[in-house]
Amino acid sequence: MVLEYKGIDLFYTDNGKGESIVLLHGFLENSTMWDYFIPKLSQNNRVICIDLLGHGKTGCLGYIHTMELMAETVKAVLNHLGIEKSIFIGHSMGGYVSLALAEKHPETIIGLCLMNSTAIEDSEEKKLSRDRAIVAVKQNHKTFIRLAIVNLFRPKNRIIYSEKIKLLVNEALQTPLQGIVAALEGMKIRKNRTCILHNHMFKKMMIIGEKDPVLDYDSLIEQTTPANVKIVEFPDGHMSHIENTHDLLKEIMYFIEN
Repeated sequence: MVLEYKGIDLFYTDNGKGESIVLLHGFLENSTMWDYFIPKLSQNNRVICIDLLGHGKTGCLGYIHTMELMAETVKAVLNHLGIEKSIFIGHSMGGYVSLALAEKHPETIIGLCLMNSTAIEDSEEKKLSRDRAIVAVKQNHKTFIRLAIVNLFRPKNRIIYSEKIKLLVNEALQTPLQGIVAALEGMKIRKNRTCILHNHMFKKMMIIGEKDPVLDYDSLIEQTTPANVKIVEFPDGHMSHIENTHDLLKEIMYFIEN
């Protein structure tokens, strides 16, 4: 389905009935990353998946897609659907967007799951890495995408899931250059939102890959202490929806139901 917003199309899917579950994808992904999970989750819930700005079938809005701007597009879809409160599950960049929405519209949050994501801002080193990535994207976006996606997996899983990685790369290659750069710029300037984990009463969960190549395990544990956040650890990398599919579904369902 498509919602027109500020001159662009916002693409989303809407399945099932019941309490609203909003699934937000990560960088270089789109709403199809949730296809395996939708049939089960939508049996008892209304499941909304949204293509974030510059990804999937959603257009771009300028040179920088801040997490706040992405959050407002998510809110626009929910307003259009008449949904007032939801459980949000955000993978990586989708977690950043969920935190931005929780900061501005805490009344809309029933629960928040950060899946292979973090509440802290980019370090100075990480910001430089984003800048280098932007240069690399502009020089050869195909090579950048291939390397970026492969490097999200635990090393041994890069072989085990080689066929799925090929499909992910082909899907990501559809992401427009402007969308890639705008997301990198937006992630680079995002705020520290650990206060969301500590100061709000809605239920919270963090999915951690113990061998995540892009997130620091100790930092993730530190930012949830002493906050009331359920920690779920998997032994693999950044792509829990592929590396730990069945266990992830069980944990998401338990989080939704309790």
